Amino acid sequence: MTIGFILNGEDVVIQAEANRRLIDILRELFHLLGAKKGCLAGNCGACLVIYNGNVTGACLIPAFRIRGCEIITIEGFSQTNEYQDIVIGFSEAGVENCGYCDTGKILTAEALLGRNSRPDRDTILAAFNGIKCRCTDPETLVEGVLAAADIRQRRLYGRAL
Repeated sequence: MTIGFILNGEDVVIQAEANRRLIDILRELFHLLGAKKGCLAGNCGACLVIYNGNVTGACLIPAFRIRGCEIITIEGFSQTNEYQDIVIGFSEAGVENCGYCDTGKILTAEALLGRNSRPDRDTILAAFNGIKCRCTDPETLVEGVLAAADIRQRRLYGRAL
């Protein structure tokens, strides 16, 4: 089937079987390797993308569901100022980067901060519930998101909240 969608800000059209997984499309057709093949059941967070504004496992999305949608991968997001806010905030807080769960942590932070510019601890922990991360303890992750929120506020408004 012919499927058109927006990938990292660009209109794209592909030919794919209706049930082919988005993770396979991203990795095989577009050579975007930031989303990792993990559990393939939506439980680990390794394959997260931003799908129509929400962080979602690419392993759970069949090709027919992406028609007309907007997909942002870590490769596309890494070209933004918002990415830098998160990376710097994570670094300041000591968030570990193992290479496996980084994409999920960064995109989850972005989806959360896009909805809530100053989330509280419980909101942050709830947002990261679906990511199986063994390299960063939850409190450090909370501190990283709060630091990223402050950095973003300073960048956008010249002050922290």
